[in-house]
Amino acid sequence: MDYFSTLAATWPGVTESREGWTLRRATDAGNRVSSATREDARADPEAAARAMRAMGQPPLFMIRDGEEDLDSALGALGYLPEDPSVILAAPAAQLRIEGAERAVIRCDAPLARMREIWRENDIGAARLEVMERASEPRTFLLARDGDRPAGCAFLAAAGDVAMIHALAIAPFARRKGLGTRATRAAAAWALENGAAELALAVREDNAAALELYSRLGFETRARYRYRRAPS
Repeated sequence: MDYFSTLAATWPGVTESREGWTLRRATDAGNRVSSATREDARADPEAAARAMRAMGQPPLFMIRDGEEDLDSALGALGYLPEDPSVILAAPAAQLRIEGAERAVIRCDAPLARMREIWRENDIGAARLEVMERASEPRTFLLARDGDRPAGCAFLAAAGDVAMIHALAIAPFARRKGLGTRATRAAAAWALENGAAELALAVREDNAAALELYSRLGFETRARYRYRRAPS
């Protein structure tokens, strides 16, 4: 299973292909949609770096599983490592609990309250634009704490895998199980849309998220990190 292809389809950047690289135009939507990925093992990282500088952005590379040679080459050039991350996945049928989705509303577009929750969690307009570019099928989830809208997430599927992105909980509703509820509702949606697995990407220093997903039965499927040109 190529989880990186699923990641690219469900959280897409503005891309162009050049000299064996996929280049992503930098935005305020984070490293995933601002970095270059290698598509040809013979591709020259310095050519990609020149292209990114010509695009008006500092060179940034995503290093995926199996690209240890690229990691070493960039390290030798002085590129700095950052944001080691994992892609986790679990069978959607294992995650789903009957009726869990009833407290979670599905929306075709983000509601005003969802935008507010995301802003409170530093998820702004640039990331909402990423959601708009994502492949179909997709949906927006709104979780409630009683009658109060209190959490939201974005969900999209590509083939046999659905990925949950931008899961955020309002400060007043944290530690009340809303993250679990939204994840189980996401699993129900995944199954309804032909995806047998639910996946997500998370930084390795996010201990709270890793604990939650481990408890739900998620397992590591892939690892990646970035190398950024020194300023």
